[in-house]
Amino acid sequence: GRLLKRTTRLRMLRPVPVPDGLAGTAPSHRPSPLHTTQEAPVLSREQIQIKTPEQVRLMRRAGLVVADIHAALREAVRAGITTAELDAVSAGVIEAAGAHSNFLGYYDFPATVCISVNDEVVHGIPGERVLADGDLVTFDCGAYILDEDGTQWHGDAAFTTVVGGTYLSETDRLVDTTTRQALWEAIAAVARAAAGEGRGRQLCLNAVGDAVETVVADVAEREGHELGILQEYVGHGIGTSMHMAPDVLNYSVKRRGPRLRPGMVLAIEPMLTAGSPATRELDDGWTVVTRDGSHAAQWEHTVAIVPGGVWVLTAPDGGAEGLAPYGIEPKALG
Repeated sequence: GRLLKRTTRLRMLRPVPVPDGLAGTAPSHRPSPLHTTQEAPVLSREQIQIKTPEQVRLMRRAGLVVADIHAALREAVRAGITTAELDAVSAGVIEAAGAHSNFLGYYDFPATVCISVNDEVVHGIPGERVLADGDLVTFDCGAYILDEDGTQWHGDAAFTTVVGGTYLSETDRLVDTTTRQALWEAIAAVARAAAGEGRGRQLCLNAVGDAVETVVADVAEREGHELGILQEYVGHGIGTSMHMAPDVLNYSVKRRGPRLRPGMVLAIEPMLTAGSPATRELDDGWTVVTRDGSHAAQWEHTVAIVPGGVWVLTAPDGGAEGLAPYGIEPKALG
């Protein structure tokens, strides 16, 4: 997740050239540096990179590398394995694909994947920790490829899983399944906006945060358990850099964000906790944990907005399975 702190503001790369018909930028929805309430964030004129169809196809190549990392990690994760060994699995997939890690060395991050366990929310550093049955583990993975001009094209996606396949508590199951549902509800909302369905904020970036909040509220009413939505860490634009405008909030705000339009590519990544959303950063300067010790989950995909819909670039099927319950089919570019 992209951190909303001025001290670690991520640099923007200038937008790539775009063809007639896709040229132009939209204002970014920029949250305040230390966002701890649901007040409206500040708008900036930071540019949103608009991709050509060919550039989206390049990002699909990077996305499929990330999908392969996910598949390899799902197969490898088990009780008794260390998180460092799982990072080696990720590194092997990236190398075999002829791709590059966009995590390793990023602000000196020492691994190719963030592995966050139980109360670790995001940015966990792989090491000597040995996983046990029932651990709730999030893998946040990324990779980039180079085009013929040497330009980077990035992919970024995350999933949560339980070691051994059995949750230790109903709360763990709830936070994991709700976060995954929130991701696909948000992607479906973006797909409907891309198809021109709805009005007002439903056609704007607000569709993501509104969808996540609705899922969490519905679960609270049905299950009697209100999950926490992280506010200091959000999704982001992605393209020639891993973190770009706009910030993709996982909660509702009053002020309207930029209109969703073809050529935008977003990393949509709801992050939920089983308790309070308050977090703290460990002394390693990366790992973020919940203050109350509650467990957390993160699910993420890189999603391209294309004419009439979306293409989930980090899903092998382009998002077909995840979008099917909503009666939506992904719009893959030929």
